[in-house]
Amino acid sequence: MSALTTPVHRKSKAGWNLLGLLVFVTAGFPVYWMLNTAFKPAKDAIDPDPSVLPTGLTLSNFSRALDIADFWGSVGRSLVVSLAVVVIGMVVGMLAALAISRFAFRGRKIVIVGILAVQMVPLVAMIIPVFLLLNDLGQYDRLTGLIITYLTFILPFTVWTLRGFIVNIPRELEEAAMVDGCSRTSAFVRVVFPLLAPGMVATSVYGFIQAWNEYLYALMLLSQKNQTATVWLGNFSTKHGTEYAPMMAGSTMMAVPIVVLFLLVQRKMAAGLTAGAVKG
Repeated sequence: MSALTTPVHRKSKAGWNLLGLLVFVTAGFPVYWMLNTAFKPAKDAIDPDPSVLPTGLTLSNFSRALDIADFWGSVGRSLVVSLAVVVIGMVVGMLAALAISRFAFRGRKIVIVGILAVQMVPLVAMIIPVFLLLNDLGQYDRLTGLIITYLTFILPFTVWTLRGFIVNIPRELEEAAMVDGCSRTSAFVRVVFPLLAPGMVATSVYGFIQAWNEYLYALMLLSQKNQTATVWLGNFSTKHGTEYAPMMAGSTMMAVPIVVLFLLVQRKMAAGLTAGAVKG
């Protein structure tokens, strides 16, 4: 039996490996092309017959990118907005997820369905209402206005994801802790919170990436003096053309914080995504 199934198993494994390699190449090639363009001479970046392999190595594109106005200011603003969205989103999202997971109240199902329905609304359709609302509140061209805007579409995902993790944590663990003398708050901090940590890490990374990479709302709601890093990349496109090599150098520098963050938390993130996938 094993002699008959082994070749089939090997073919199946080879097929999955080939599929994984194809996905890796498809996802990795744009990153390779960004790095290749960032380090090649600027004249080679606009060559009508580009070479897939590196044609040279230069750091002049990075110097040019840093010379463009207010690079570090735009990166700092992106960092402030992203961290604020993650911190506020996790605190509010965790409390909301805990409420709809552990407490029965009137309208609970409507809240859950509403959270799911809000995520289906295209972000583009919200631009004009968000602009008018922020303008009335005096939050146009302010980072606080952008943070509030990002929270409107990151919070529903955060609540929905954390709810899935909390629901799969047995109530008996909290009840046992309370029998041993813990208060409800203490039981949550000592028992639920540690088990929720992988899910919080995975959700935080998702929120940070969404806030860091968002372009459309940052372009519409902020002026040039308050622009974030993604909008700053538009400075390489002028009436004389686009400076592709410095733009790719700027994109490479922008990607560094995301890559560093992922490397720091990739173990927790993988554990969180796996737990959510299995138990959700």
